[in-house]
Amino acid sequence: MKTLLICRQDVSEIIDIKDVIPAVEKGYGVFNAGKVIQPPYMGINIPDSTGSIDFKAGYCAENELISLKASSGGFADNPIKYGIPANLGTVLLFDSKSCALICIMDGSLVTGYRTGAAGAVSIKYLARKDAHEVASIGTGNQARMQLRAAVNVADIRKVHAWDSIEENALKFKNDIEKELNIPVVIEDSKKDAVEKADIVISTTRGKGSVIKSDWVKPGTHIVAVGTDDKGKQEYEPEIFLKATAVCDSITQCVEKGEIQHAINNGIITKDKIYAEIGQIVSGEKAGRTSNEQITIFDTTGMAIQDNVMAEIIYKKALENGRGTYFEFI
Repeated sequence: MKTLLICRQDVSEIIDIKDVIPAVEKGYGVFNAGKVIQPPYMGINIPDSTGSIDFKAGYCAENELISLKASSGGFADNPIKYGIPANLGTVLLFDSKSCALICIMDGSLVTGYRTGAAGAVSIKYLARKDAHEVASIGTGNQARMQLRAAVNVADIRKVHAWDSIEENALKFKNDIEKELNIPVVIEDSKKDAVEKADIVISTTRGKGSVIKSDWVKPGTHIVAVGTDDKGKQEYEPEIFLKATAVCDSITQCVEKGEIQHAINNGIITKDKIYAEIGQIVSGEKAGRTSNEQITIFDTTGMAIQDNVMAEIIYKKALENGRGTYFEFI
């Protein structure tokens, strides 16, 4: 049996965020319909290093595929020492009927695209229909991906950007204004950016100062991306006293998501979490119910997102004759 190898260039030319958003949306619904097996993901912090690697695996009965994504980050010396990026990713795709390995693909772009799509799905269901101004707290690659996805589900007219490094914020402004034709205002503080926004998207690494609850005005939707491990934090935990909390996976978020701090400090209990996003996508629960409501989407990333995105890449590669076959069985 032959296995298809898809390199990064092929992946980058195959995927389109417009295809990824509905796939991730469907994946959330499939997860909450009980058609996904998704064990807890495993993370390894490399000794004597700032780097780590995570493994996320999942089975989807809807497409009969098993995926395993290895995603590493924090290896700052890679570009100079080895000529490779600091963050790497690889996805293995198995046919669940035989468990044969049908595809190996570069996964460097998978995490960015599916995380951006996740934010867009939450905006579609939880942001106000008249939400036009976004606060981007953090201006790295994921901040860009969040906006690329968001413009497909909302009429974004202005971005209020903040970054701890001014040079990064300036580059972000130039890039976004050129690519998306949306004006970007660089704000002096997180507070200034958050107070002006209808949608707050935070993509920091969860290791800086927190966003205060009082900064968030009524009717705001928050996309909390940067906290995906124990100890990381982007928001004052009191935000959960006034916000409707929606998670991608409650099981993951109470341990590694933004909501861990509110629960661990006794500010709220687990039963106060309103829903998983898949319950809203499937219609089991309502999305936003008023214009004054504050909503927060706590996302730690799920294997089902990788699974459905890898499916898109694999099928498009087959359709377009991309990739290289090899045989090792």
